[in-house]
Amino acid sequence: MSNTAPPIYHMTLRSVWEAQPLDRPYRGDTLASEGFIHCTGDPDLLVDVANRFYRGEAGDFVILHIDPARVKSEIKWEAADGASFPHIYGPLNMDAVIDVTPFPRDDQGEFHASRTAAPDQDNALQRPQTRRL
Repeated sequence: MSNTAPPIYHMTLRSVWEAQPLDRPYRGDTLASEGFIHCTGDPDLLVDVANRFYRGEAGDFVILHIDPARVKSEIKWEAADGASFPHIYGPLNMDAVIDVTPFPRDDQGEFHASRTAAPDQDNALQRPQTRRL
């Protein structure tokens, strides 16, 4: 990862990530409809957003850990709901994804912060260039 910028985070369904072709940029579920890919720069804020918007959605989720210095598309930090969010205005090149980790939640669907900010080898999913989940 770059020495100048901390990672940014994006959540997606595990099934979507598993189906992502390794030789094509990731587009997320909002690039076509909103013009950007939603991210956050704060793991705790990611948990808040996940519980606000995705708690009732079925399926397992993962967190993409993204090195902003490697992102080829423009990143704009924009205010929303009293916070500042990094939005990626274009497709996300796969080499900018430096880690992928499970996004745990409990039986009621509530997301939790464990391992969002600091993945370790035992709990990290394989890197996108080599992953076969």
